Amino acid sequence: MNRTRQFAATLTAAIALGGLAACGDGGSSDDGEDITLRVNLFGKFGYTEAYKKFEADHPGVKIVETAEGDLGKYNTKLTQQIAAGGDAGDVVAIEEGQTVAFLAAADKFVNLQEKGGDDVKDRWLPWVWDKATTADGKTTIGYGTDVGGLAMCYRRDLFEKAGLPTDRDEVGTLWPTWDEFIATGKKFQSGIGGDKVAFVDSSTNTYNSILMQQGDHTYFDKDDELVFDSNPAVKSAWDYAVEMTEADLSAQLKAFSDEWNAGFKNGSFATIACPAWMTGYIKDQSGEGNAGKWDIATVPGGGGNWGGSWLAVPKSGKHQEMAIELIDYLSGEEGQMLAFEAEGRLPSLPALHDKPELKEATNAYFNDAPVGQLFVAGAAQLEPVYLGTKNVPVRDAVENALRSVENGEVPPAKGWSDAKAAATKAAR
Repeated sequence: MNRTRQFAATLTAAIALGGLAACGDGGSSDDGEDITLRVNLFGKFGYTEAYKKFEADHPGVKIVETAEGDLGKYNTKLTQQIAAGGDAGDVVAIEEGQTVAFLAAADKFVNLQEKGGDDVKDRWLPWVWDKATTADGKTTIGYGTDVGGLAMCYRRDLFEKAGLPTDRDEVGTLWPTWDEFIATGKKFQSGIGGDKVAFVDSSTNTYNSILMQQGDHTYFDKDDELVFDSNPAVKSAWDYAVEMTEADLSAQLKAFSDEWNAGFKNGSFATIACPAWMTGYIKDQSGEGNAGKWDIATVPGGGGNWGGSWLAVPKSGKHQEMAIELIDYLSGEEGQMLAFEAEGRLPSLPALHDKPELKEATNAYFNDAPVGQLFVAGAAQLEPVYLGTKNVPVRDAVENALRSVENGEVPPAKGWSDAKAAATKAAR
């Protein structure tokens, strides 16, 4: 919570200090000299091969990537750098939950509409372009990379041990709804016996997936007003998470913690709500020893979106023109396909969704799951979910309250009351 509140406070300061001088060259053409482009990312985007191709086409250009594994730390540092007009890198990634917040400091980024963006904006799903564009439509700060179409990843070996089907089509029919997902979880826990294995990684993590399925906004309406206790989707997702906790289905692992990472390799849980980008993360954390044990089925509720990213060029960057060329390539068809092949990131370009190399793609690590069919099928139907300027601090506050319920520290009624109070405070 402290990190996210600092994030909001620092960004507010950045807006207030809008006159801070940028350190960049104002968009010089680099005049053919040897240059190093510094790319600042969180997690793995799968750009290694794309960098090689770009460098081969641009003699004298070297790309150096810095990747932070902790999204909270990444956002805090990036916000501080943008606020101070400091050295954030030539290219930076912006995560879905932060787009609204960084749009409030749009003057700190190159306006891509003025750099050819208007000529290529139709290549993305319309809402992908809109999410990185200011409300007045005059400034666009990022080019979209991937979107996070949802599925459900599960451990075949643990399902077999619990006496459940393992075929992905049969597994998908077990849980067309979240009610039936919970019922399946109870059967799993009964069948797994004394083994220390939980059905889900975390009730809190699953809560977020359910919430992102249920409407076009979460904690804030499109006027940026807090609607925590008036949006029925929030209470519905909360109640499902509490039901999972009370049924003892959760491994109680906080997302992206060391314990969560170890849980993939150790088989501490049998299912996890799984956007396309998560497949690469699961493979990395589970290790080669678990290849073929994971598989992918449809998610309860029939789809949804969790995550997605944009690439932006800060005005503080030293090589803005070349950086714009790089993000144009990485967010284009070849760049997005290379990222999909490397880390499973689902392209945000409709033109790719009908290509055989995407539609017919399989993932060997996940028992040759037809990831193209599973993730691409619903991509065109993905709808944007509005996340307010203070979404991150509110989300963290609610998650902390729900986690207290999940860990048995407070009863559900008090947890809900605590979540409401914490959300109200975080939204100020």
